Amino acid sequence: MATGFEHILHWRLLAGSHPFPGPDGGTCINEAAIVAAGLPYRTIRSSSDCPPCFSRPLAAYALGLNDAMPDDRRPRLMAFVLRLSGSADTPEVEQRRARFLAFESIRRILPPLLDRAGFVDLAARCDDAQELDAAVSAARDAAWRGSAVAQAASGQRAWRRGALASAIGRSAAAAVRSAEDARCAAEVAEGAAPFTEGVWDSAVTILDQALAIGRKAPDIDLIQARDRLDAARAGAARTSAASGG
Repeated sequence: MATGFEHILHWRLLAGSHPFPGPDGGTCINEAAIVAAGLPYRTIRSSSDCPPCFSRPLAAYALGLNDAMPDDRRPRLMAFVLRLSGSADTPEVEQRRARFLAFESIRRILPPLLDRAGFVDLAARCDDAQELDAAVSAARDAAWRGSAVAQAASGQRAWRRGALASAIGRSAAAAVRSAEDARCAAEVAEGAAPFTEGVWDSAVTILDQALAIGRKAPDIDLIQARDRLDAARAGAARTSAASGG
């Protein structure tokens, strides 16, 4: 780990949007990236709220993971805090990134969930897909089957089976939408995580690899980033003290 970066990891990430950082950080990943880059702070509710220098699909996926990950896993996203500002690229590259996020979410995250429900044929189709259209077709069929099984299980009071099938229906439906909205790719992981192991590891790896597509964010000096984060924390602590919070 680069000298100084371990200090940046002390920033606390929280789900949701925040009008200003808290004394211990208290922002989402994109808000933390804004602070670290020295840009004017803003509340981020969606990727469209990010500065223009942020890649929209990458920011949307990161934000989706930020809001979905459990508190004890969310700090892993701080590894990307210096890689988002300046990542915006051409429309063609942004589309490639969005398609990558969708494709890899279907190919890596859906199959273990489908296998657990016994949908081995659909798991194989997702895993073996060679291009996005085939992967989306498999996800669409998985969404239909999961919803059908969930409905039948509800009628039979088979709650556990129904919960798993319902998760498949939601995750697969999100996968179908993910090529158009990268945040939906994060919803694939959110639906699968309660039922399969290693989902968040896979999701973080997908983000890391998507960031390698196209323009890389310019290097941000670690000391400057650390000082900006510390200044934001200190300012928040002064504001809190002045208001009696």
